[in-house]
Amino acid sequence: MHPDAPLLDFPGPVADGVRQGCTPLRRFRGTPTRPAVASKKSASSSSGKASGSSVSALRSGKSAGAGAGPSTWENIKAIVVTVAIFLVVRTFLLEAYRIPSGSMIPTLLVGDWLFVNKLAYGPHVPFTDINLPGYNDPERGDVVVFMSPTQVDQPEDPNPTLVKRLVAVGGDTVWMRGGLFYLNGMPQRQGFAASQNEKGDGGFSHPLFQWQKPFEVRGSSAGDPPAQPTLDDWGPLVVPKDMLFMLGDNRYDSKDGRYWGFVPRENVRGRPVFVYYSYRADDSDKPLPFITDIRWGRLGTIIR
Repeated sequence: MHPDAPLLDFPGPVADGVRQGCTPLRRFRGTPTRPAVASKKSASSSSGKASGSSVSALRSGKSAGAGAGPSTWENIKAIVVTVAIFLVVRTFLLEAYRIPSGSMIPTLLVGDWLFVNKLAYGPHVPFTDINLPGYNDPERGDVVVFMSPTQVDQPEDPNPTLVKRLVAVGGDTVWMRGGLFYLNGMPQRQGFAASQNEKGDGGFSHPLFQWQKPFEVRGSSAGDPPAQPTLDDWGPLVVPKDMLFMLGDNRYDSKDGRYWGFVPRENVRGRPVFVYYSYRADDSDKPLPFITDIRWGRLGTIIR
């Protein structure tokens, strides 16, 4: 019986006789009546009705108890719907990412956790080459999340998701001289952590820079491209149509477009919105820094 079912009060047996007394016999005229028998039938009828009502109540109680709690199938449906909603939101609307390196300092710090708007530039349909339309196109100066255009030496994730600043789009001419970035002939200082006077290892020539050769422009106002491109001196290059050029804000600690070239538009995955959690993941000397060394001032920081 269901725990919430009402208690049932069943009637007990009914006496079917009358006690014999010592009253003397009397002679009756007419048809004699049989009160004892009539009483017995009446009692039996009442008992039958009561028993029938009790059984009906018992059955209805069992039926009510069986349908009171959620069934296993309803629980499964609730779980499936919840998982489906989560996957839709994560795939097409909003996804959380963690920053593991300092390539975007000071805009993004190691240990930042941020939400990425996937609807802005158009979400990507998993396991396909389809990109749905978004409500914006990536613009110069945007911080962008995208899939790496080349494979890296990470067996667990050969095409990782990266975050950099978009500095040039198709048709733009870009170059760097003495550590200063130029876009269409204009120096661009905004968005970079290092000043043009900081050299670091900017004079180091990397074999990967050779990808630039097919895109170099000669005879421009920037002069001819250097024979050996370096982090500080390369270009000018013309960005092809439907391609994007990305650089890290902390350019002397960033593997970016200078190493692996242009990013196809379809590789874009979204735009970071704000930091929802941050802790000192790289330089904290406290135990459990994700609890004891939280950067409270960065929570809610809008990413620009």
